[in-house]
Amino acid sequence: MISASFRNWLLSDVPDSRFQARMGRFYLGWLTFARNPLAMLGLFILILLIVMAIFAPWIAPHNPLWGDLPDRLLPPSGKFLLGTDDQGRDIFSRIVFGARTTLYIIGLVAVTAAPIGLLIGTTAGYLGGWVETALMRLTDAFLAYPKLILALAFAAALGAGLENAVLAIAITSWPPYARIARAETLTVRNSDYVAAARMTGAGPLRILFGHIMPMCIPSLIVRVSLDMAGIILIAAGLGFLGLGVAPPQPEWGSMVSEGRSQILEQWWVCTYPGIAICIVSLGFNLIGDGLRDVLDPRGK
Repeated sequence: MISASFRNWLLSDVPDSRFQARMGRFYLGWLTFARNPLAMLGLFILILLIVMAIFAPWIAPHNPLWGDLPDRLLPPSGKFLLGTDDQGRDIFSRIVFGARTTLYIIGLVAVTAAPIGLLIGTTAGYLGGWVETALMRLTDAFLAYPKLILALAFAAALGAGLENAVLAIAITSWPPYARIARAETLTVRNSDYVAAARMTGAGPLRILFGHIMPMCIPSLIVRVSLDMAGIILIAAGLGFLGLGVAPPQPEWGSMVSEGRSQILEQWWVCTYPGIAICIVSLGFNLIGDGLRDVLDPRGK
């Protein structure tokens, strides 16, 4: 809880500085987000994922890479909370360490695909003409293929591995962001504040990076948060087909793939990694819905 004086400072009608105004807007946005119980549930899932990734060596009770064959395919018990796989490895420990892989993938894809899409979309929307035609036709060419199929093609061409999987997902994830950024740019490029900046001598790059891109970021943040669930599923699909993380590194999709042959007799081998994928995907969807309520001015 914050003090009443600090809260009054944040919500001042006449802020003393730009920093105070931004902090006030951030605080109001947080209050709106916190009033949504489902969004808070999604935030809790994300925090739990981060905590698992950071403290995995202390949370996991067993080594995720090594197992004992006498302990193979054991059901959940006090020693092995979620059972063991066909090599005697503790499934719970592998899920905990697999959180690192999941967080690594979604983090790298978010910081690569979103900026690429933002740059292409704002450039196309602001410059127009043949530049817009070329960039948007390139975007349409990527959108013409299903994202998973395109990611599989790039991953197969690049080879198996975590970095190649991230690159394949990033290459196929930027087109929707470019479309959103272009639409937002077309809305604001003829606005008064852009015309005023142009009259003061601001060049195209300054207008693009300083005035147009910041207006596109809120919509992009919402779309990225909603797309994280799909990115997790694509990464799991690549791991399921052997094009993701190289074994024996734990990754939830590859764990589901390893347990598909025992799905009827030893159901826990693939069920619990699948549940982890569903929970994290649900968490990002809930966060995206909450951010949409906060950042979308048309919803107010």
